[in-house]
Amino acid sequence: MKGIIVSGFGGQGVISLGLMLSYAAMKENLNTSFLPSYGPEMRGGTANCSVVISEKEVASPIIGNPDILVAFNRPSLDKFVPNMAESGIVFADSLCCADYESGGKIISVPVLRLSGENHRGQNIVMLGAVLPLTGLKTESAEAAVREVFKHKPAFIDSNLKCLHAGLEFYNTSIQPLVKG
Repeated sequence: MKGIIVSGFGGQGVISLGLMLSYAAMKENLNTSFLPSYGPEMRGGTANCSVVISEKEVASPIIGNPDILVAFNRPSLDKFVPNMAESGIVFADSLCCADYESGGKIISVPVLRLSGENHRGQNIVMLGAVLPLTGLKTESAEAAVREVFKHKPAFIDSNLKCLHAGLEFYNTSIQPLVKG
């Protein structure tokens, strides 16, 4: 079982990223839960979601000690890092979180740079960066991106590029850290 929390400001694609993780898990016939949480102000306010991915039935969508935290802002780190699982890994946006200190593993991901011309695809870059640690397949994540953007087909190719940029970042920069 993997417990994943995605958190940031409204408008950063936090909820969409969680949804794509759940869709990818469903593509693989895994059990999943998706629990979004956001303030009434939406854009600019805080938002987070919890995603559980498991081969067994998911008893609760509530995650006490996440295995993976995806943080797009400093308040997210402050709120969720203290409760990380002992072996938990944090993926943080490098622009806001590069100097954050904690006792656990924090991986700084340059999502803005990796998103290229698609600055709205930063959440998809992060999806690619965390994907290998979820145990989900690339094909399932690609299908999830297509599903989320099925009503906006002009955005599918650029978001798939962002997904692959995140995967490439994982393979070249994160994998050696995680295995080391």
